[in-house]
Amino acid sequence: MTPTGQRIGDAAATLGVATHVLRHWEDVGLLRPRRLSSGHRAYDEQTIGQARMIKICQRAGLSLADIGALGASDRAQRIALIELKRAELAEHLARVRRADEFLAHIVNCTHHVISECPECSELVGDQALRPRSTR
Repeated sequence: MTPTGQRIGDAAATLGVATHVLRHWEDVGLLRPRRLSSGHRAYDEQTIGQARMIKICQRAGLSLADIGALGASDRAQRIALIELKRAELAEHLARVRRADEFLAHIVNCTHHVISECPECSELVGDQALRPRSTR
């Protein structure tokens, strides 16, 4: 790192992302790296930390729009958004658990047709295993 910060390629390597990702995050207003007199971006520790937070939020299932909203909201709004995301994650986890139960059952199921097995029929009819509507 130079006294002015890391150049975009070094910052991208530090973060484990491509340079175009950092440029995109800048384009959507999530990052604001300092510009040198040459016009090059300089990523200081604070900007690198912000990029790390963006990555963490994305891994938690937040979109870039959600992440931007978090940064632009007051505490109550942030809590509401986080609670909504947590509820969505809980719903997704419930569907995954039910799918896993179904797969675990069919490994040992001796019925040749799903409709002949009461447990398979129950699991297949489970709303948690059905795709969510995209409407």
